[in-house]
Amino acid sequence: MQPAELDTLHDLLAAGRSDGPSLRAALPQLSVTRCDAGDLDDTPYRRYAGFDLHLVDGAGHCWQITRDPAAATGIVLARQRP
Repeated sequence: MQPAELDTLHDLLAAGRSDGPSLRAALPQLSVTRCDAGDLDDTPYRRYAGFDLHLVDGAGHCWQITRDPAAATGIVLARQRP
């Protein structure tokens, strides 16, 4: 992800616009996966109200969580349980 893409993503998520249409319209090249926060053991890249943001590196054979935005090809939005 480029810095401008990460800024756009942050602006959308901070504004509570984590829905598919908003993300696809702003960042059509971004792969988005959703799950429950309990499904991931990794430390989130960032936390927002109601969910955690994880960056995904899909360049290799298997996807892996990364903390390096330059290596990120997608995101996981992990919903936090109350």
